[in-house]
Amino acid sequence: MPKGVFKVPQPINEPVKSYEPGSPERAELKKALETGRSQKIDIPQYIGGETIFSGNKLKVAPPHDHQHILGYFHEGDASHVTMAIEAALQAREKWAALDWEQRAAIFLKAADLIAGPYRARLNAATMLGQSKNAYQAEIDSACEIIDFLRFNVKYMTDLYSQQPDSSPGVWNRLEYRPLEGFIFALTPFNFTAIAGNLPAAPALMGNVVVWKPAYTQVYSANVLMEVFKEAGVPDGVINMILVDGPVAGDIIFKHRDFAGIHFTGSTKVFNTIWKTIGENIANYRSFPRIVGETGGKDFVIAHSSADPKILATALVRGAFEYQGQKCSAASRAYIPSNLWDEVKELMVSDLAEIKMGGVEDFSNFVNAVIDEKSFDKIAGYLDQAKNNNTEVEIIAGGNYDKSKGYFIEPTVLVAKSPTYVTLCEEIFGPVLSIYIYDPNDFEETLALVDSTSPYALTGSIFAQDRYAIELATARLVNAAGNFYINDKPTGAVVGQQPFGGARASGTNDKAGSILNLIRWVSPRTIKETLVAPKSYKYPFLGEP
Repeated sequence: MPKGVFKVPQPINEPVKSYEPGSPERAELKKALETGRSQKIDIPQYIGGETIFSGNKLKVAPPHDHQHILGYFHEGDASHVTMAIEAALQAREKWAALDWEQRAAIFLKAADLIAGPYRARLNAATMLGQSKNAYQAEIDSACEIIDFLRFNVKYMTDLYSQQPDSSPGVWNRLEYRPLEGFIFALTPFNFTAIAGNLPAAPALMGNVVVWKPAYTQVYSANVLMEVFKEAGVPDGVINMILVDGPVAGDIIFKHRDFAGIHFTGSTKVFNTIWKTIGENIANYRSFPRIVGETGGKDFVIAHSSADPKILATALVRGAFEYQGQKCSAASRAYIPSNLWDEVKELMVSDLAEIKMGGVEDFSNFVNAVIDEKSFDKIAGYLDQAKNNNTEVEIIAGGNYDKSKGYFIEPTVLVAKSPTYVTLCEEIFGPVLSIYIYDPNDFEETLALVDSTSPYALTGSIFAQDRYAIELATARLVNAAGNFYINDKPTGAVVGQQPFGGARASGTNDKAGSILNLIRWVSPRTIKETLVAPKSYKYPFLGEP
């Protein structure tokens, strides 16, 4: 076949649509929401070339209107896990051998499908299924997944172009093989983009994937599978199974051809996965790649020179957008006493204006948390705070109601002790805990920020004093994989801020960068000697 050194389209971050009143995208999205609410769909498993309707139907409902039924998904069992692995392995040889530009074209097409005909539908599915408002859906299930797909193609070509030097008479080459076996993608509820990228990134590099989305994200995952199918992803390359996590893990982590896991979820689950892989290490064909982004207890540290209005705005947005259910959400803040009165007034004023309700009303800034289990956990922390006014004060919010949807008010707690429970434990909800410190204790507070939490995902420093910024950047060097200066600790953009953290927050393999794609290949070095020697003798062996 004809060959060439192909240049892929230069990726540009997908523009974020505004959805302002009167805009065409707002009207289209409203219509997609109405369509989604007006019908009940059946969501199958996608294994090989089959759509499998098991008959074991589980309800899909909006978190903000949990009595309304959007449809049902067909839960699988252990036999479907085995079937998906077999389908993946059957597809592997042909997919791995496909020219890279053909793989690139498939995922570039997927990006354009989401940017165009699927945009409103995928955003609506994310809004209804995961209770995201229009803007949060747009930056996630439109822009971020589009960016992942387009930038990953560029990063793939950058990686392939990294080649060794050659010496006279020798041509050295590196080829980037897919891993030997299949990849398990285990994805979370909170970002449709993450759910799409975790199977797509390894598949782009020539791997085959068994994908298990979170049950609370199945509604939009189904749309992603339709996109992948229409884009031309061959049967068996990405297989979506809808099974309970332990059921999948019991088969996958014992399989000889398990080659790696791409994970986003809780630290506890990831610890269990890592331990299980270690226990089964002798069974595998090769050492599996373990890539995971896990929990966070993300911080904001303000210096006495910080701008109170900028700080207050960042805290409201960083803590309460998408109900604090972002891995990067601001969960704990350390504010000097000289700023606190003004920051408190500004935050309380903003929170008094914020509306909470369903996603169909675009004036609602805050929507519901994902499910009853999450609701009950967060409510437990709030009840604990209400019953402990000697250690903590609730200055905003604190109320909750699950009669119609899983609604929890944006809540601000001020703790008297830096070791109060909500300053230390991951909550994953709309709860911001604040500790007020003496402005003279900035350096000691930096040490407190670094040592309080086992996590190291995101964090921010707010200051006008450049010496304070430099000091915080140095002292908190290991406290966050994504560190922000005078900005909220959320909103990483593909191609601009590669995302991931270390410590208990994961392997820091930076989704949306070449670093992540490196994990899904196994390089082979090829040395070709152009004119080979015909005698074993070296010159030093000659007689003097």
